[in-house]
Amino acid sequence: MPAPKELDPSSSLPALYGTKLRRLRERVGWTQKELAEKVYLSHSRIAQFELGKEIPAAEVSEMLDEVLGADGDLHDLWAHLRRLPPSDAFRKYKEYEAKASAIHQYQAHCVPGLLQTEAYAREIMTHALPWASAKEIDEWVDARIARSSVLRKEVPPLLWVVLDEAVIRRLVGGPSVMGAQMAHLLEMSREPHIEIQVLPYAAGTHAAMGGSLTVLSFGTGPDVVYLEGGLSLTAMVRDRKAVARHSHRYDLVHALALPPAESRRWIEKAMEEFGTWDSN
Repeated sequence: MPAPKELDPSSSLPALYGTKLRRLRERVGWTQKELAEKVYLSHSRIAQFELGKEIPAAEVSEMLDEVLGADGDLHDLWAHLRRLPPSDAFRKYKEYEAKASAIHQYQAHCVPGLLQTEAYAREIMTHALPWASAKEIDEWVDARIARSSVLRKEVPPLLWVVLDEAVIRRLVGGPSVMGAQMAHLLEMSREPHIEIQVLPYAAGTHAAMGGSLTVLSFGTGPDVVYLEGGLSLTAMVRDRKAVARHSHRYDLVHALALPPAESRRWIEKAMEEFGTWDSN
């Protein structure tokens, strides 16, 4: 068995986190597979964390800290990762997104980037990145809006989105910004290659609690999954068994969501509550 790849903990915060995670695991005498089983992940995910290539979601970091007896030290280090710029996983995701033939998304907190208006995106970015300059915000907003061009290709991908009810209820940027964003969703939902569903609170506990997930499919090649739990708390999943499990989670959420026509009525109702819906 080859020796584990050496990692320079001074090279980056993810590398420091990965090094500490590996030392804690080796201290208790567990293999990556044994640790993965205790936190309900594949051992390949643990390997990616230890190599500094992925950052675990908050709840995963907390579980790792607890099972390894780190007394909060590991998760305290994780907290510093929140201020990192967009991750390698997200950059890779954008590459995959541009090539995908189908994109299935569950969004827990906000409208997906491909469907955001400029004003909505700016509001999200401004609050999510309070340390960023106005120029940086402008650049990130422009980049996000530019991504939507994938939906205007000659042969665009199928985009099937399930929005948690919180997405259409949370007032982002005030009634005018939110109303325009909801109107944009309604307009986009009329496109033959775009389906939008709402997952109501009444659906209760579901398989994707705790974060958003995207399943990307291609004309050739295996599916990949993108997991998102907040800024920089992202991961690209390529392991086929793990991808199948996450796809199953999406299917379960999809099955609980309201049908597209009823979802549009829910969006219209939300706009009425914002005072921005005109039935005429």
